[in-house]
Amino acid sequence: MTTALSSINSQYVESLSGKEPAWLVSMRKQAFSQYQSLPAEVSPLYSKYSDVNKIKPENVHFATPSRPAALGKDLADRLKELEQETGVLQVGQEISRIFVRDNVAKQGVIVTGIKDALEKHSDLVKSHIDANQLNYLEDRYLALEASAFQSGVFIYIPKNTIVEDPVRIITSLADDGTSLISRNIIVADTGSKATVVQELYAPGSSGRQDVQQGYFELVETHVSPNAHLELVTLQAMGSDTVNVSNRKAFVERDAKMSWYIGMFGSMLARYKTDSIMKGSGASAEDVEIVFGVGNQSFDVMSNLIHHGPHSRGRVLVKSVLKDTSKSLFKGMIKIGKEGKGTESYLAGHAILLDRGAKSDSIPGLEIETNEVKATHSASVAQMDEGQIYYLMTRGLGREGAKREIVSGFLEPLSRKMGPTIRAWVNYLIENKWQGKPLMLRTDEAMEQILEVEKSRYRETQDLFEKHYKYR
Repeated sequence: MTTALSSINSQYVESLSGKEPAWLVSMRKQAFSQYQSLPAEVSPLYSKYSDVNKIKPENVHFATPSRPAALGKDLADRLKELEQETGVLQVGQEISRIFVRDNVAKQGVIVTGIKDALEKHSDLVKSHIDANQLNYLEDRYLALEASAFQSGVFIYIPKNTIVEDPVRIITSLADDGTSLISRNIIVADTGSKATVVQELYAPGSSGRQDVQQGYFELVETHVSPNAHLELVTLQAMGSDTVNVSNRKAFVERDAKMSWYIGMFGSMLARYKTDSIMKGSGASAEDVEIVFGVGNQSFDVMSNLIHHGPHSRGRVLVKSVLKDTSKSLFKGMIKIGKEGKGTESYLAGHAILLDRGAKSDSIPGLEIETNEVKATHSASVAQMDEGQIYYLMTRGLGREGAKREIVSGFLEPLSRKMGPTIRAWVNYLIENKWQGKPLMLRTDEAMEQILEVEKSRYRETQDLFEKHYKYR
């Protein structure tokens, strides 16, 4: 039995709550009441640019009740590669596997499904879910995700704990054509440091015109004083799916939140990221790479919201668009009355590889105090034929010349990521360029890319060391 997105009602939301605590059931009801009253695109400023109408609510179906999903060969192979790491595998609504290394478990790190967390760590979860922190009226799909989430992941990093290796979240839609709504909560307690890597997959086309698979998620990160959290997202879903993600970071005093996002898959990817710097000295950065082909559409919004004084914010988004693909970049810097001494920067740039590709940028500023630095920039440009010709005279073919220009365009952005993250991103870019499946694998190509990136990183380090040694 399935329920269409267009048919979701209060009874459906109530059926999802099960044995959940009363405070969460109340939050679900409150969020759903807002969902029913909101249009698909709330802001009239963005309506004429948005492709949110690509979502067909009557064709998006959710499994009711939950049923086990099969583990495809690609996911099974991916799981084998990660068995010695720490993370969680979710296929459809079900948490298929949780794997935690012994040394990580001894540190008190919690990695579990959201339902288990509500049963075993209810007080801990409640302390980090506050209905007043989420304004359901700002986005219809935020209200949907908060009210009708079926599953999700909860990760907790204890005080003063440094997790050396990344914690992995691998999420795949089920192969039966059903969709998924998740709520993922990540907490970095005081003085802690961790990196979480999220991989998003979908099995591909079902071949049915009346079925549209979608992944809808609400991601909340809570970064306590003096903590540092990195969340890397690699979205490699099937080209006929839709992906809507609302992301909230609550960053306390002297803490730092880093978002690194690579968007490659789905027919529509709609990502809204709010970095809310609540405490003095808080900082946040959002680095995103978009690579579109065919008729893909990417709708990216990133807001830097400064409440605390002397906070720092930075958003850098770069889009590479082929064929008739589209990107829309929306960004806002908001500095409140208490945000004196704040520095904030917002930038969205796109390069168009074909005449049919299109990109729009709509950055903005809202500043309510003095003694701040806030700037934004945006650019959209066709690929320079002069540059292509120059590279072709050096022995490259036209396609090879384009790839070199794209590599140079993305290089300043990827340089902000560590060598391993750069290798993952470059691997997915290479696969997409060649039309290969979008899934991370520890194969020969990955090993070569990883070795190159690590070598480049070492050379850069050596350069700086020598520079300062002989000054």
